[in-house]
Amino acid sequence: MSVRKAVPIAMRLSWLVLFALMIGEFVTDLPGPGWATTFLPATVVLALMVATTSLQARAAAPQGEPMPPVEVAPPVTGRWTALNSPADKVPSHGTHVYGQTYAIDIVAEPETEEGEPPARPAFRWLWPFFRCNGAFPAFGAPLLAVADATVVRASDGQRDHLSRTSLPALGYLMLIEGNVRSFAGVRRIVGNHVILDLGDGTYAAYAHVQRGSLQVKAGDTVRAGQVLGRVGNSGNTTEPHLHFQLMDGPDLDNARGVPFTWRGVGVPANGETFTVGEQVGERAGERAGERVEEQAADA
Repeated sequence: MSVRKAVPIAMRLSWLVLFALMIGEFVTDLPGPGWATTFLPATVVLALMVATTSLQARAAAPQGEPMPPVEVAPPVTGRWTALNSPADKVPSHGTHVYGQTYAIDIVAEPETEEGEPPARPAFRWLWPFFRCNGAFPAFGAPLLAVADATVVRASDGQRDHLSRTSLPALGYLMLIEGNVRSFAGVRRIVGNHVILDLGDGTYAAYAHVQRGSLQVKAGDTVRAGQVLGRVGNSGNTTEPHLHFQLMDGPDLDNARGVPFTWRGVGVPANGETFTVGEQVGERAGERAGERVEEQAADA
């Protein structure tokens, strides 16, 4: 077993030991050594968790000189804003784990008429605590294949939770929900997702997909521009958005990030708004029609 695979397992075992110590001290009424002697092993476990996190990040870091960016088509159409972009810092999300070194988040930002409020709700310090997903323009937006590829993983059974776009909700996400998801593993962090094999050892991952929206399954062959599913709010998220990344393998626990550039867009910086024309989707529809005609001719 590789270090990159073993470290997440060690992390979860450390969490289990810590939870067991806490339950034994505060919940059960069984005779035990008392808080004084429980504190020492708990401290050791916390130190091990910090060490395993560091090892996990180091093991997932790119090796040698950075490879040139892989050019792919944009995964969406319309007007979007970039967050946590590798154009500003690497690793873009503050860690190399789960192949996130060059990952990017994007949120939909449709234009509004002059004098109208923005279509995307703003962050609130207190109220409302949360919002329904339908209030965000990204929710339900189509996700497009960035290249001709083979689907290696497709999962969309997790629920889309409410937004975490207030200070109390964000605190809950960072202090409680995020830690629980980390313990549960990468699947609960990325939520519903699809992973494509682009060939030449490069894989594309789309995270936080809408529940029940995937139109593909593992083993399917897709064409660039084909609709895969829709943007959702599943996993470790504050609001509906797309988390996109390229990586060197299909296993998120064991992958290293690969730099990308979107054809016609590049790599938008944090806060940069960009627009992708609808012709991408139109080309996808034309290709789908061609495939139907080919299948009919073969029959």
